[in-house]
Amino acid sequence: MKAVLQYRVSEATRRRLLQLAAGRIELEIVDPAAQDYFSENLRDADVLLHVLDPVSERTIAQAPALRLIQKIGVGVNTIDLTAAKVRGVAVANMPVTNSQAVAEHTLALMLAAMRRVTYLNNETRAGRGWSLDAAVFDAVTEICGSTVGLVGFGEVPRRLSPVLKALGARVVYAARTRKPDADAEACTLEELWDRSDVISLHLPLAPETQHLVDANAIARMKPGAILVNTARGGLVEEKALVAALRSGRLAAAGLDVLALEPAHDMGNPLFALENVVVTPHVAWLTPQTLERSFAVALENCDRLASGRPLLHRVA
Repeated sequence: MKAVLQYRVSEATRRRLLQLAAGRIELEIVDPAAQDYFSENLRDADVLLHVLDPVSERTIAQAPALRLIQKIGVGVNTIDLTAAKVRGVAVANMPVTNSQAVAEHTLALMLAAMRRVTYLNNETRAGRGWSLDAAVFDAVTEICGSTVGLVGFGEVPRRLSPVLKALGARVVYAARTRKPDADAEACTLEELWDRSDVISLHLPLAPETQHLVDANAIARMKPGAILVNTARGGLVEEKALVAALRSGRLAAAGLDVLALEPAHDMGNPLFALENVVVTPHVAWLTPQTLERSFAVALENCDRLASGRPLLHRVA
């Protein structure tokens, strides 16, 4: 069975993944920039191991032998599920495998935004750290005593909530259904906007969540609130976010995801703002996550080969 992984990895990671695959599948790892090589390998691929690059109807049409699109992660909004269904190609994801990494990265972005870490790092390296305007430090704040609002309460918020509480935060959450075992206080989304000093997004992208954070939502937030997003860029109306960050309506933002990815140039106005901490959709990416994820992918390849039900099939 042949599987194609379209993702840019280090040489050490390549060796490790090929080692794990040995004797179970034929694995081809393709850099997304090598489109011709990717298309060539798709022709006889049974499984596409999908990370970030969209899987379109055209992509699926290039793979006549394709039987499974295995998402390395949770969100399947980058896969044309209708085209997959028409072709009879199964789609599966892997919840939980990246939850620890995303929770840690969310906390890192939260702290970096609250304490202006990247701005202070840049200013210090430029020799201006000890001569900064004292007013800069009027904008920093602590988690202790803050109200942190978690939008959604899946695996990542479940890991974050007790850590935030241990640091002295009040934690509230808004979700479609109340979670009886949640280590946080349930509230409506409107109440969360009103009450939170820090708001962290943890929802999938769907028609009903597109631009959930728009100008109206921002207008309800506390002046000086901080927004963190490690979920999907489309949850946020970026034009409204930029305006709020420029005006000071929001104090800062910590973002691992953007509306348009990959962002290869400086055209996004968020990149010019000193009160924004941004990373390139890597909250999930650790060697530990890759190993956990690849174990699930290999198990599903085995199941596909033997005709057993797939783990975490979504379509």
